[in-house]
Amino acid sequence: MPALKIGDLATRTGTNAPTIRYYEEIGLIPRADRQDGGQRRYGDEDVKRLTLIRRCRAFGFPIEQVRSLVALAEEPGRSCLEARDLAQEHLTTVRAKLRELKALEQSLARFVESCETACAGGPGPDCTILKDLAKPSGQARTASEAGRPARRRRARR
Repeated sequence: MPALKIGDLATRTGTNAPTIRYYEEIGLIPRADRQDGGQRRYGDEDVKRLTLIRRCRAFGFPIEQVRSLVALAEEPGRSCLEARDLAQEHLTTVRAKLRELKALEQSLARFVESCETACAGGPGPDCTILKDLAKPSGQARTASEAGRPARRRRARR
């Protein structure tokens, strides 16, 4: 394969040119060879490495884990158990984020329900969602409590 310009590498790997330059800057990919005019030139190994990096990032691996996975891919003496361990660590992180997102989803659903039952259609300043969000953090309900409808007091007769 003839040497690729940065734009061609970007097209082949689905990575934009500024990201490729950034990866070079932080040492995730080696500095490209340059032609007389200073243009970067890339080869097959760069395509393979950048494709791996791109896929790792698409799976949400943080840069340092990507760095470890790339190093693992290029060192035949290392065990694939290292990749498994990194993937397991990332999976644990993803599952924790999913739990947080689920709690957020439930809170938002309660917010919507509270608004629909207490103030929907009324003036914006009277909205239960806005009132709770505007409270100082010590007085506001927690994210999980924030969407729960406030208990209504019975009117005295």
